[in-house]
Amino acid sequence: MARAPKLPQIDAEQRFLAQVAWAYYVEGLTQEKVAEKLGATRLRVNKALSEAHRVGLVRITFNTAYAACFDLEQALCQKFGLKQAYVAPAPAQESDVQTITGAALGNLLSEALADPAVKSFGMSWGGTLNIATRFLAAIERPDLEVISVMGGLTRGSDLNSFEITTRLADLLGAQHSYFTAPLYAGSAESRDTIMQLDVFRDILERIRAVDALAMAAGDLSKRSLLMRDALPGGTTIDELRAAGGVGDILGTVIDANGRPIDHPINEKVIGIGIPDLARIPNVILAAGGAHKVPVCKAILGLGLIDTFVTEENTARALVAA
Repeated sequence: MARAPKLPQIDAEQRFLAQVAWAYYVEGLTQEKVAEKLGATRLRVNKALSEAHRVGLVRITFNTAYAACFDLEQALCQKFGLKQAYVAPAPAQESDVQTITGAALGNLLSEALADPAVKSFGMSWGGTLNIATRFLAAIERPDLEVISVMGGLTRGSDLNSFEITTRLADLLGAQHSYFTAPLYAGSAESRDTIMQLDVFRDILERIRAVDALAMAAGDLSKRSLLMRDALPGGTTIDELRAAGGVGDILGTVIDANGRPIDHPINEKVIGIGIPDLARIPNVILAAGGAHKVPVCKAILGLGLIDTFVTEENTARALVAA
């Protein structure tokens, strides 16, 4: 029997030890302030400091791959006004960027969705979010509702909104609701008609009222699931680029400044709009790779993202941009 491929991993416990040690020794926070910053008890922080010494993580310098990531997290927060950044160490191979970013998102969601204050959670779709569900800790949250926030593909895929929403809800023992519409309508007129139907108006208002939302960013290439499998008939990637597009956010194609491009595709999107993100308390964006730097920079520049998950090389490029 063939062995399953070895995947890059995020060591959540070592990351926590490194976060505690960094905040205590480098930022100079008290144990009480460290506990408050990381949402942990003071006892756990105290034990983490002892463990960091025991395993050799803290010596004269930081003996961990995560140390450089913390500097980048602070720089990203300062540059883009984020509440939180989660930067994973760069993988050895560029082909593993999506996996490591998805793993980081899975670890972050394990913490975020354990918060009982989060009663409704919006989930987008795509490769990174699909991978995240494989690294999510099982939590019993029967009081939580997971809602798909984008229209889906018209053909079956384990990256589609229906499959990802179901998988996440199953892991959490949560309820789930689907946004049962295609991502794009055939025309602006049919889009307006669909959006006025009671069933869709109700689900759209529930999406706008979620406590947190996770989404990915897509570039304008065949690497993007949306560009590969969901573009309306007659629309090409080349014409979207010619109109100034650098990528999409929830199906809306944007330019380098984060503004929707002047193209009919944006009049066909069935779903919430970019301004709706301002109403959501925690908007989580997860994306990595050199090809996604322009679209990530455009989205982050809008000031609508609260939490950004990426890997080290992407973070460096965004900080330097």
